[in-house]
This record gives sequence, structure tokens and C-alpha cells, in this order.
Amino acid sequence: MPLDGLTMGFLAREMQSLIGGRVDRISQPEKDMIVLLIRAEGKNLRLLISASPSMTRFHLTDEVYQNPPDAPMFCMLLRKYLTGGRVMRIEQLFGDRLIRIVIDNRDELGEEGPRELYLEAMGRHSNLTLVRGGQIVDAIRHVSADMSRVRQLLPGLPYELPPRQDKLTPGEVTKDALLARLTGQTGRLFKALQDAVAGLSPVSAREITLRLTGFTDPAAEDTDLPAFCEAAERFFAGLPGMGPAVLYTDETGQRADFFPFLYFSRPPQRQTPASSLSRAMDLFYSGRDREDRMAQKGAALKKQVRTLLERAEKRLTLQQEALDEARDADRLRLCGELLSAQLYRIPKGAKTVTLENYYDENNGTLDIPLDETLTPVQNAQKYFKRYRKAMTARKLAAEQMESTLAEIGLLEESLMSLANAETPEDLSDVRLVLEEAGLIRRDKDRRRVKKPPVSKPLCFRAGDGTEILCGKNSVQNERLTKSADGEDLWLHARNMPGSHVIVRLNGQAVSDQTLLEAARIAAFYSRAHGVSVPVDYCLRKYVKKPAGTPAGFVTYTHNRTLTVTAGASDLVPQKTSGGKQKE
Repeated sequence: MPLDGLTMGFLAREMQSLIGGRVDRISQPEKDMIVLLIRAEGKNLRLLISASPSMTRFHLTDEVYQNPPDAPMFCMLLRKYLTGGRVMRIEQLFGDRLIRIVIDNRDELGEEGPRELYLEAMGRHSNLTLVRGGQIVDAIRHVSADMSRVRQLLPGLPYELPPRQDKLTPGEVTKDALLARLTGQTGRLFKALQDAVAGLSPVSAREITLRLTGFTDPAAEDTDLPAFCEAAERFFAGLPGMGPAVLYTDETGQRADFFPFLYFSRPPQRQTPASSLSRAMDLFYSGRDREDRMAQKGAALKKQVRTLLERAEKRLTLQQEALDEARDADRLRLCGELLSAQLYRIPKGAKTVTLENYYDENNGTLDIPLDETLTPVQNAQKYFKRYRKAMTARKLAAEQMESTLAEIGLLEESLMSLANAETPEDLSDVRLVLEEAGLIRRDKDRRRVKKPPVSKPLCFRAGDGTEILCGKNSVQNERLTKSADGEDLWLHARNMPGSHVIVRLNGQAVSDQTLLEAARIAAFYSRAHGVSVPVDYCLRKYVKKPAGTPAGFVTYTHNRTLTVTAGASDLVPQKTSGGKQKE
């Protein structure tokens, strides 16, 4: 569901545990996301605030995010003004999607004073603004006069709150106040309620209407409005005591939504209680935000790879046509030889001649077209010349096709690697391979202030505790296979782009179940994506890398094959960097 004002109210109440806490550390892992490490109640708590247009949110998180090598300017300002400060207040404004966090801290001259962080969770207009003394210090997203003539968010300007809607806040809902707004309304009751009370999304308004009337979608004119408004007053007054938060899953078991309390408008068996609303949101967004951001970051590179792949496939078609034409070379040579051997039988000025074919076991004849303007000798020489040209074209086309097929394979593997990418380092690995292959231009202006972290493969834990590693791209594949012990088990989908999978055996024999689990991983992370995939496996010591071949290219022997089908639900759990399994 959208992060509406109703949910924001629950979050603001939940965040009261941070009051009095000290801001120890601030990071900005993404351009529109910050994480405050707050020491409160004897614990280190991470408060995530995201102004992403598609995934705006505000909650405590257990996720550990990787920070860029150099902190962005907005992060540096937050560190300057907020680090070491005490959280004095966290509140929702106007019952809407607006949060104010007040942090008391000393400035560079030692003077104490409040600093304010305003989160505006307004979809594509979402923003996070640092304010001091009523003036904007900076905003995570600048809004100039060209972008909005009504309200600018630029450093140095006075901060103005977003215009308040003419609606009741949940705390202002009384029987008389709500009845005054609903009287005379017609049409769907949930829509009238949404127009009357601030912060309600359609999902929340429908849920409240169902709870108060017992009907899923009643009309306002068919409802006993006084009784409805009286029940609404009790409902909104009891919001702070409602719970627990739940995580909602769809028919396939995938996390599909979260609610601050059990929603009667959704099947109860698909709603799992969570320890807190923050926990439910953390589970819901886990992986989803990363996938969305990686898709955005890799979009340009993916488009470039797809364009190169389309060009290579068109080039391959032309090369195949040229090779087909060149296959006529043997006939050209035969015509030349027969003409040379039977010159005396060729009339001058003839357009065609039928000659005995000495190479035919049945002593047949061959009709040979001629150029009537040439002599018989010149016609024979012309056929030999065409033969030599066809042979050269055949050799060149075969070489070009071999090169083009290798390029197509590399590009297809790159597309698969981009789909598997989870971190910026994964994207860098894919770009590096393409640069080294000469398929894309190196970025000469790219500054590397710090050496980027080495990307890491996926790490799984089999049912018997055996560690299974899976490369996400060709660079990781090569690094993973090279570092594996000779007695470890190596797996790869046969004759298609895919991940190298290593089973750490540590001198032990692999169990049938672990072998099956590893094969499913290799099948899932292949071009076939887990649908009836033949997976080859052998000991790592039988895997060799030929000199001069691209990253991830290997040959192997002593292999056996296992055909498996695997979906995401068939994979064993992944390990986090801290060794815990992802939920």
C-alpha cells in the first residue's frame, strides 16, 4: 500500500522510542536515502529515511547498506549539524504524510539550538529537508522556481510547510465534525471519508468503511451517517492502541504489502503479525528497493548491451548469407576444371555448353553457363577466379561468424549478469568485461578516489550446512572458480550462459541432497532460468581456463550431468554478510 498518513501516524508513535537518543553516525547510501544511527535505550538503532519517488519510507531497519566511497554533500551537512545531537521530537504534521524530526545540537561556535528534518512523503514530489532557524540548510532534492513557482526548496530560503489540505486530522475526528462533512454526500462512502479525513489512501479508507459498516463498498446515501460518524470517532480515538502490524503476502507467498494492523478487507491467513511496523516494512522492502535501484542504475548499460546484441545478431545473419553463397565454391572449381580439360569441345561464342563430368561416378554431364564475349580459355580462367574469391569469402565469413558468435555469447551473459546484479560493484564487473572486450568505450573521465570494494558472490547454506557459492557475473565466476579448492565441487548449466557454482566440501563427500540443491542454484542462475536445465558438475581440479579467453570462460572434463528444474522457492536460503539467513 502507499505509505499514507494513517500508516505515518503509527510510525511516528513507534519512533517515540528514539526520543532522547544520541545521533552517533549518519550515512547516505543512496542519493535519496539517509540512515541515522541513533543510540537510544541502550541500543544502536538505525533510522532509515528515504525520499525515493517510488519507495518513500521512514522506519527502523536491520538492513546494513553499503555507502559510496565519498559521502555526498547533503550527508556531510547532516553530519555537521546533527552528529552528536539529541532527538527531541518526532511528530506527524496535519495527520498527513509529513514528518518532523527535531534534533538539539551545538553549532560550530558551541551554541545549542534545534535542527529540524522534514520528510515530505509525497510520491514523486517526496523530499527531505534540513532546516535551522526557519531557513533551509539544504534539501536532498532541490526544487527551483523553474520546477515550482509555488514553493521552492533551495539552501538559504525560508522553509515553508506544504499547503495543508482542508481535511480533518485523525485526532480531530468527532461525530459532529465528520457528520458536517459527510452530510449531503453521495456515491461511494469510502471516497467521501477519504475526502474528509487527512492521510487516508483508498486502501485505508475502504478498510475503515468495512470495519464501521460491515459492507465492502456502501454508498453514502444508503448509510446511517450519524451512526457511522459516531463509530468513526471511536475508531480514530483508538488508533494508538491498535495492532500488531502485519506483513501481507499474495497467492504465491510473495510479500505484497504491509498494514499497521490486521485488515479485515484482506484474507487473514495471508497476514503475518510482525514485531513492529518497522519490522514489517523492513521485510517488505528487503530486496525490493535494491532491485528497483539496481534496475535504474543498470538501465543505460542494459540498453547499450541490448543494442549491441541486436547489431551482432543482424551481422550474424549477413555473415551466414555470405557463407551460404560461398558454399558454391566447389561447383565453380569443377566448372573451371571441366572447361580446361575439354576446350576443344567448346564452340566460340556459345552461351552454354554441356560437358562430360569425369568426377561423376555415373559418367553424367554438366551444363556450364558461359560468357559468349570470352574465349573458352578466358571462361575457364573466370571460373577459377570466382572459385578463389569464393574460398576467400568462405574463410573470412567463417572467421567472422566465430567472432560474432563469441560476441553474442558475451552479450547474452552480460544481460543475465545485469539481471543478477545486486550492488554497484556487480554493475562495474559487467562494464569491465565489456570494456576489456572492446564492446563499449572506457570511461576516461571516471575518477577513482578510492579503490572500489570487490563484489561478492551469492552465498547459500545447504540443508546439511554445506556452503554453496554462486557467481553473479563472469568476473565473479572467474574469481570464484580460481579461488576454489581442487577438491571442491564445480557446477554450471550446460552449453548456455550461467553462473559458476562452487560447493565447499572441505574434504567431505557431497550428499545427494546438497548436490541437488547446488544444481538447482546453477539452473536458476542460468539463461534457461531454471526450466529443465542440464547441469554439468565435476571437481574443481578438472576445470581449466584456456589462455587468452574472456573472463569466466573455462573447459572441463570428468563431468557428469544432472537435469533439474528450479524456481526461486526451490533455492536454499541465502546467507547475509553477517552470516544470518535472510528471511
